[in-house]
Amino acid sequence: MGIIAWIVIGLVAGFIAKAIVPGKDPGGVIVTMLLGIVGGLLGGWLGKVIFGVDSIDGFFDLSTWIAAVVGSVIVLGVYHAVAGRGHSHHRGSHA
Repeated sequence: MGIIAWIVIGLVAGFIAKAIVPGKDPGGVIVTMLLGIVGGLLGGWLGKVIFGVDSIDGFFDLSTWIAAVVGSVIVLGVYHAVAGRGHSHHRGSHA
């Protein structure tokens, strides 16, 4: 697949991941879309490494989309944990 296809998959996967992962997104829409692209790539890589399947068969293959959404949920969850910890620590330092 080409880079444009990965961007489209990542954007959609990021949108779906945002709907699945609760909480306020500290980075906004642009950061969520970028995290979706990273998550899509991560999901494809994890599918190959962990399950030994080629989860990047094509743009219209269901396994490609599932891998992208799972990867996006992981990346968004990690981002929330890191960004949320930074925000709460920053607020407490003004005491």
